[in-house]
Formats: sequence, structure tokens, C-alpha cells
Amino acid sequence: MKQRIFGWISSLIGIVIALALIEVTAIGWLMIEDGRYTSAEELFVRTQNTYVRDLTKDSDCRYVDTLFPHPYLAFVHHANPPCGLWWANNIGLFGDDFPTVKRADRYVILLTGGSVASQLVQNFRPPAPHYLEQELNKRYVSPNGMPFQVLNGGDGAWKQPQAFILFAMYASTVDAVVTLDGFNEHYFFGAGVDARLERPLSNFSDVNPFVADENFGDAAIGWVMGRIAGTLATTPVLGHSHAMYMIVRGIEAVAKSKDIFKSTKKTTLASLFDMPEEIRKDHDLEFAVQIGLYQKYMRGIEAVARDYNIKTAYFLQPIPAYGKVLTEDEKKIVGDLSYGPIYRRMVAGLLTLRERGLQVFDLGDLLLDEKGTFYADQIHFFRLETKENYGESPGYRLMAARVGKLLAETWGLKAKPGN
Repeated sequence: MKQRIFGWISSLIGIVIALALIEVTAIGWLMIEDGRYTSAEELFVRTQNTYVRDLTKDSDCRYVDTLFPHPYLAFVHHANPPCGLWWANNIGLFGDDFPTVKRADRYVILLTGGSVASQLVQNFRPPAPHYLEQELNKRYVSPNGMPFQVLNGGDGAWKQPQAFILFAMYASTVDAVVTLDGFNEHYFFGAGVDARLERPLSNFSDVNPFVADENFGDAAIGWVMGRIAGTLATTPVLGHSHAMYMIVRGIEAVAKSKDIFKSTKKTTLASLFDMPEEIRKDHDLEFAVQIGLYQKYMRGIEAVARDYNIKTAYFLQPIPAYGKVLTEDEKKIVGDLSYGPIYRRMVAGLLTLRERGLQVFDLGDLLLDEKGTFYADQIHFFRLETKENYGESPGYRLMAARVGKLLAETWGLKAKPGN
């Protein structure tokens, strides 16, 4: 009996030593990659962008648990317990409720796009500042003399045609529409992309079980990473393990490198938006098709706006891959920047719409002269979470100032005294 107990103890000690060596090796490897020690908690945070992370911060709920299917917009959010976001508005976005009829006591601007657009208006819970609305009300007089109200028409992973659809639904209730996008759309401009621009990103599958078993690549990666990383990060022991982080990262690498998620079904979400193979083979032709689709939805917004006598402006968002000398901290979190040239080519293609009278603006140089750290991940600006400065963001303040100035010049807004 004593010999057996001694054997168990020896085996246990051996296992503990082996696990310790694995952990130390993982820490050493990651220190070489980062150039410094980074806690496992911080590394797990990197498996989600800040938009996803912030909405479920201090909660046991996952981001997918906050999503709600929408018949026209693909997905929005809900305010239902236990995982709902109580500050979600009447259409599942954030901020003020969307009106049913046009307000006479406000000058209402709908700003629509992806997660960056949502953050510029403000998706943090109150009392976080509404950067653009504050900027406009501080410096300019609206065309009808009423205070500006900026409706939040953006959400994470949204892209065209969601902006066009949302505006078409509410065009009769607003005075102006502004788009801020580009980053989510650019994923469809790489060589050989097998889907048209309109295909919804993976959140759609997350909230629609009927198509979730299709298992195309992006959805599978998101499913695996979201659940494994979320579970491990909240586990008292494993959430502090660098070795576990390496395992999660390895799963992601395998998922991205293996073509094992193709569906055998004839009708799938991917097939509905399939890019024909003969077009995929010619990158220039494929690019032309995608840019034509992108332009079509911007022109669609313009056409509806003119019919309703609504002012318009279109902004293409800044990216870490262009227009800023990144700080060392930014370099560690912005990810692969090789998409820069294709993104700039896309921007150039969209700027040609100015020839058709669309007011399209490139924000690519927004941070050109800025030396500090602005990016919190691959595309979003950091925001403070202290009680005194909850939601404050130097990056979004800069963006609001630039957007406000360009809107004033384009729409002929008068400056308030002292501005």
C-alpha cells in the first residue's frame, strides 16, 4: 500500500513538474514574441476585438448571447435578461430610440456603418459621451436651428448593404445620413474571395441555427474561438495559463489553414452569395465586381436621400495599415497589416463617386501627425473606462472633429459664436 501511495505521489509530482515546464516554456516563447511579459488574461482578451469584449465586460455572458436576429438587418442586440444589454434601443442598436415620424425639435442625423461607426456615435452604456453629437452641438448651428441628434446606426460586423437597408427603412424620419465604413467591406476584396460583398459576416449564423450547421470557415473559427477562449478565460486556473492561450491560438491556426468546413449541402448561406469561379480567377475582374457592388449601395443611399431631400456624406475609415506611424504598443495589437494596399485601392475606387456628385471623404490621414497610442486592436480606438472619464476617447474626439468640420463645409453649416 505504501509503495502504491508513493507511486501515486511520484506520478503527481511528475505531472506537476511537466505542466510547470510547459507553462514556463509558453511564457518564454510569448515573451520573445511580445518583447515583454504579457499576462494570460491580456492575451485571452486579444482573441476578441474591443467592440466584442467591451459589450460583455464584467459579465458571464458571451457576445453571441447579446445578439438578436433581425429580418432585414441580419442581426442586432436585445435587452432581455439575463444577457441582454439594457441600453439597447427600440431597434436593437444603441443610444436614442429611432423615431417613427420626423422630429420637429431636432435635426436628426443617421450615422450608419460597422462597429467603428457605432463607437463614434457611442455604444457604451450611459453616461458615456456621444462624440459626434457633442461636437456638432458645440460648434455648429443645424440647418433647421434645432439641436443635432445623431442616431446610432452602426453595429459590430455590419457592412453594406446593411447601411443601405437601415437608411431605406428610416429615410422618412431623418434629416441627414452619414456613412462610416470600409474596414469590414475590405475583407471581400482580396484575391480569390469566394463570396459577393453582400454575404453577412458570421454573427448571422450565430443567431440563426438553421444555417449554423453550414460550417463555412469564418463562422467555424468564430464559434471555436468564442467558446473556447471565453470558457478558458473565465476559468480560475486555466484563464491564467499561457499554455492554454497557446492551445487556443493553435486551434485558430488549424481552423484557418484547413479546408474542412466546406458544406456538402447544395443551398447554404455561402452559396446564396457565391462569387462565380470564372470571376474569382481574374483578380482585377473580381475587384471590379466588388467595387461595383459597394458603389451601388452608396449610390442607392444617395438616390433615396435625394428623393426625401436628405443631406448625405460618406466617410471611409482610417486603418492601422496606412496613415500613422504606429507606436510599439499598437504594433503588438493591430495584427497583420498586409491588407493596406488593397484597402487603399478600394478607397480610391470609392472616391471616384465624387464624379457623380456623392460627397465621399477619406479619413485615412486622420492620425498622420499623431504620435501617441490610439488603436486598441486591429481597427477600434481605445476608450477610457474610469468613473471620471467613462468612455472618453482621444481618437474618437479627433474623428468627430474631422467629420464635423467636413459636414459643416459640405452642408453649409454655420459656426456658433466663438468657433
